[in-house]
Amino acid sequence: MTRAGAEAIARAVETPAPAARLPRRRGIELSLILLAVLLSVYGYCAVGVARNGTVPPGAAGYGAGLGVLALLAHLAVRLRAPYADPLLLPIAVLLNGIGLVLIYRLDLETPGDLAAPTQLVWSTLGVSLFAFVVAALRDHRLLQRYAYVSVVAALGLLALPILFPAVNGARIWIRVAGFSIQPGEFAKVLLAVFFAAYLAANRTALAYAGRKIWWMQLPTGRVLGPIVAIWLLSVGVLVLERDLGTSLLFFGLFVVMLYVATGRTGWITVGLLLASLGAVAVGRLEPHVHSRIEDWLHPFASIEAGQGPNQLAQSLFSFAAGGMLGTGLGLGHSTLIGFATKSDFILATAGEELGLAGLSALFLLYGLLVERGYRAGLALRDPFGRLLAIGLASIVALQVFVIAGGVTGLIPLTGMAMPFLAQGGSSVVTNWAIVALLIRISDSARRQYDGQAAP
Repeated sequence: MTRAGAEAIARAVETPAPAARLPRRRGIELSLILLAVLLSVYGYCAVGVARNGTVPPGAAGYGAGLGVLALLAHLAVRLRAPYADPLLLPIAVLLNGIGLVLIYRLDLETPGDLAAPTQLVWSTLGVSLFAFVVAALRDHRLLQRYAYVSVVAALGLLALPILFPAVNGARIWIRVAGFSIQPGEFAKVLLAVFFAAYLAANRTALAYAGRKIWWMQLPTGRVLGPIVAIWLLSVGVLVLERDLGTSLLFFGLFVVMLYVATGRTGWITVGLLLASLGAVAVGRLEPHVHSRIEDWLHPFASIEAGQGPNQLAQSLFSFAAGGMLGTGLGLGHSTLIGFATKSDFILATAGEELGLAGLSALFLLYGLLVERGYRAGLALRDPFGRLLAIGLASIVALQVFVIAGGVTGLIPLTGMAMPFLAQGGSSVVTNWAIVALLIRISDSARRQYDGQAAP
């Protein structure tokens, strides 16, 4: 071998191999978004054909509007978060589109109370907020600096509805001049930011410090104080606002994030015990919550008393009528449920008209959305980002469980909105913000493993 050949071989050995570049997968995301829009437009047309025998005149406008919103969101991700998970945005677009279809279908039964146009406006605001968050928030770790600002703002938002009259027995709305907003929807994201920052800073003390009582090693009083305060806050929300769902969501969120931060299963036991004690106490003392529990325990009592089915009983009838494949979009009778058909009980419409198969598909979409959020969090190296991703995904999971459990009779009924599906501007805007944050976190999670990506 010549000397020049030997030198060439040595240089080849010493030169490191170029780092493998991760695929960005934006083309996959775009294809799935187009499929989501087409499925939503198909559902919209199916409702019109079932009800009137013809395709609705607004089908083209609905498809164009939803398509433009989805493409704008995709453009924001492609330009500002190119490494993001390609499934998060298409799932959100499909769920939002199905929600608009179900609300439009129910509007046909209530021509004097149209909600679909307003919901489309709120969806536009939600997508706009999504694009703003993805474009403006370059690093999710910046949110950690505003932990205590977030918790003060969250507490303020939670306290505001107490000053306004109750709506359907619960004080969770602010209504001014025909405009209504639910501050608790925004508060849950702010609380997730605070929980993630606090637990990331104190995870060691929470896991090991303090004395041991029975099988549980408690942290010091300084660290345990905020945990007790969160429990009191959740019970306070339940007492003052008569909102069982929000109380369960806040405390469940904190217990999940506490378990993830410490890895100690005992916290789940303590959390369930405290939540159960608070719920039992308030359920006995607060008439509105007590009536919800009574309806859950005896859903057919009103029928036996000759007063006709209540909302829960009618919801159960809707699920039963749907069977395996459903009656078909536009052909159900879930409007018999009453005033909450488009909000709390919209899942009953989906169950009746799409059947168990369609309902299972919806739950799989939610499950996949939550799983991708967990996956992004587990891939991160920084504790704050990991806890924030898991907290945000858990918000969606807890909401779906609480709402689905309530309308199917598994747990007492609450007044929360099904993510993306139900009528509610505050809910849809907040859920788009949650997806935007998960997009940003998933982009950071994959970017850190790409040798050619910018730090």
